[in-house]
Amino acid sequence: MSLGSHLQELQKKHQNLSEAVEEAQRHPGYDDLAIADMKKQKLRLKEEIARLSQH
Repeated sequence: MSLGSHLQELQKKHQNLSEAVEEAQRHPGYDDLAIADMKKQKLRLKEEIARLSQH
């Protein structure tokens, strides 16, 4: 897998998580810990994207 396609895949995963977080936050009964976990995953992806983009 090339760096460009890897970055695209990471960005796609980040976008999907972002949408999932937004959807979960619309439902008051949704587990706050699950939302926090998704946000942590998003942050890790964002950091990985930034790290790979610098190279």
